[in-house]
Amino acid sequence: MDTGSIHIGKAIRLERIFNRKSGRAIVVPMDHGVTVGPIYGLVDLRATVNAVVEGGANAVLMQKGLVRCGHRGSGKDIGLICHLSASTSLSPRPNEKRLVGTVEDAIQLGADAISVHVNLADEAEASMLEDLGRVTSTASRWGIPVLAMMYARGPHIENPYDPEIVAHCARAGVELGADVIKVVYTGDVDSFARVCESCCVPVLIAGGDKLDDTRDLVQMAHDSVLAGGKGLSIGRNIFQADDPSRLVRALKGVVHEDWEVERAMDFLGAGEK
Repeated sequence: MDTGSIHIGKAIRLERIFNRKSGRAIVVPMDHGVTVGPIYGLVDLRATVNAVVEGGANAVLMQKGLVRCGHRGSGKDIGLICHLSASTSLSPRPNEKRLVGTVEDAIQLGADAISVHVNLADEAEASMLEDLGRVTSTASRWGIPVLAMMYARGPHIENPYDPEIVAHCARAGVELGADVIKVVYTGDVDSFARVCESCCVPVLIAGGDKLDDTRDLVQMAHDSVLAGGKGLSIGRNIFQADDPSRLVRALKGVVHEDWEVERAMDFLGAGEK
């Protein structure tokens, strides 16, 4: 196999997810159905994909079975990240993620990248780390980028937003071969800057639970970029918004065009509160 072609293949695929000018990305995960069921915003998946595409999102992320439900066949293109991990909220061990797909599955579906979820500090941490290492090795041979969702979720974790813990999560993903890291935002620019500095790959922030105030979301996006983050991987706070397309357009301004928070809020106007 031609190593050079694999390297250029990975670069090309990453350019379908990251804006070439800003070097940043807005990813909208839509993989929540396995975990919590068909929640609002993910029932008509095609409509939701259309909305975030129109707003200017760079990629969507979903389980392999949803690709057929979200494929539109017309309109603007968008990057596709195929998620390979799953667990349900019905399980007695919901933080134990298991692989439910392969790199080859994602390739067959036309994915530009794959993603794997790891919860450090869970009792099943060892097997999740093993899965991530195995997936990054396989993905590297195919030239497929890997996004690692790295969180601290376990009985001994008192504060999953602790900067040192978040940095540890991020660094573990990098060291096991991930090309993009997704972690929670630590709450302030200085501490998150230290997380980003510890990684030699792009770092995206998670959105977490649905926020009551859109300004909080916009501020978090703004500050994470200021700290050196490379964008967002935010699901519910986007697809459950009153107007997902308009919200994505505002976040696009912040992430790709360096808008200040007030400009983004002025753009949203009365559409989001």
